[in-house]
Amino acid sequence: MALTPLPQIMFEPLVRMALLEDLGRAGDLTTDIIVPPEQRATMALAARQPGVVAGLDIAALAFRLIDPSAEIALSHPDGSRVKAGDVIATIHGAARAVLTAERTALNFLCHLSGVATATATLVEAVRGQRARIVCTRKTTPGLRALEKYAVRAGGGANHRFGLDDAVLIKDNHIAIAGGIRTAVERARKGAGHMVKIEVEVDSLDQLDTALELGVDAVLLDNMSVEDLARAVSMIDGRAIAEASGRITPATAPGVAATGVDLISVGWLTHSAPILDIGLDCR
Repeated sequence: MALTPLPQIMFEPLVRMALLEDLGRAGDLTTDIIVPPEQRATMALAARQPGVVAGLDIAALAFRLIDPSAEIALSHPDGSRVKAGDVIATIHGAARAVLTAERTALNFLCHLSGVATATATLVEAVRGQRARIVCTRKTTPGLRALEKYAVRAGGGANHRFGLDDAVLIKDNHIAIAGGIRTAVERARKGAGHMVKIEVEVDSLDQLDTALELGVDAVLLDNMSVEDLARAVSMIDGRAIAEASGRITPATAPGVAATGVDLISVGWLTHSAPILDIGLDCR
């Protein structure tokens, strides 16, 4: 499926805020002192290591907000795999503007490409199995829509975007409600007919109760591979089976082999290392 770009209205305020943070009260002192205002430059965004690209529209906007006439040609669009040394995009515009916007553009591009690359690594690790790699709400404040987009660029899928688009009954909800049955019954009474209900369980006994109540999905939290396989057998297609907890590229294949539908991974968005991308003169 083709990657659908984010509408600019979703990320423009973030890019403006980042540029304003960098420009401070006096603008780019170094560049304005050294570079003549009339000078033009052609620069290339180049990968320093292999990975998957995400965030080019956001990076491009950083340059265009400083120089609306900047010309940006993409060689490897979002979702593309690149090798070290590949030119991802070329920017031609006012030299001052390109240098001023450089760090903001790279901050977004390197981070989002890192998320996409980490996601692609996990997607590849479970290739051939039914399980899909999904992200969580463990995102950088303010960047959730962008980071979840980067997960899609890496071949993954998205879990819920916020507290308002699904019911996910977690361990603390269960504890405060006094049990899974009470929590699910209250959720079913209060949720609209379009809202799915998922319950987090950490034992097969809890899973049995959740299945008896007819929930839509179960989050199998921090279970061993052996228990995950038993859980999938118990579920037998009656609910979506989601595995979560300490998933790595090394452990993901074994988790996927149990037959779960989803593998949710928080570190994709909160701890993925950046993809090293630089801006070079041409």
